[in-house]
Amino acid sequence: MKLRAIAVLLALLAPLAGCGPQRHGAADARTTRPHVDAGSAAAGAGFDFYLLNLSWSPEFCHAHPDAVECAEHARFVLHGLWPQNMDGTYPENCSNAPEPANPAEYADIYPEAGLLRHEWRAHGTCSGLSADAFFTAARTAYRSVRIPAQLNAIAAQTSMTPEEIAGAFAASNAGIPRAAVVVSCGHNYLTAAEVCLDKSLKPMACPALRACRANTVRIPAP
Repeated sequence: MKLRAIAVLLALLAPLAGCGPQRHGAADARTTRPHVDAGSAAAGAGFDFYLLNLSWSPEFCHAHPDAVECAEHARFVLHGLWPQNMDGTYPENCSNAPEPANPAEYADIYPEAGLLRHEWRAHGTCSGLSADAFFTAARTAYRSVRIPAQLNAIAAQTSMTPEEIAGAFAASNAGIPRAAVVVSCGHNYLTAAEVCLDKSLKPMACPALRACRANTVRIPAP
C-alpha cells in the first residue's frame, strides 16, 4: 500500500506544468500532447471542442485524504471542461481575464476555490466565455452526464475493462455515443472518464485521444 501511494504521488507531480493541481492520482491524459502557449499567435485562434473530465475521486483521495471532496466520499467529480483541438493540441493560459466575482456560487462543482481558480486561468480563459459563463457551462456539462448505476454503487474495490466502463457510460446516457467516451487510468487504476463535447455541449465522437491501454483497471471504493 505504501508503494502504491508513492507511485501515485510521483505520477501526480509529473503533469503539473501542463494542468496544475490534479484531482486524480495519475498523469493527465493530455500531457502527452502539445499545448499552445498563451504567448503564441495561435493562442487566441479558438478551439475545436471541449473535453469534460470526470475524475474518479477515490483514486485521488487515496493520496490526498484531507482534500475537501474526500470527506464526501464522492465518486466521479468534475475536474474540468477543457478546450481542445482536433490536431491533438490544446490552448492554455490564454488571458488575464478576471475569475468569478463570487467563486462560492460554484462550490457545488468546485468545493476547493484553488482548483476553480486554476481551471479558469489554465482552461476557462481559452473558452472565449466570461468566467461566470464558463463555469455555468461546466456545471451544465457535468450535470448532463448520468453516472452509470454500477459505478455509483461500488462499495468495495472491483475491476473492469476500460471498454466496460466507457460502454456503461454510453448505455446510461442515450445521447452519448460510445465514441464520445474515453477512459483514463494510471498504474492500472481508474482515474477518469472523459466525454468529448462540441461547443454547444453536445456529445461528439472524440478524435484520436490517448486512452487507457490496460486490459483491466482497478476501481477503488470511496
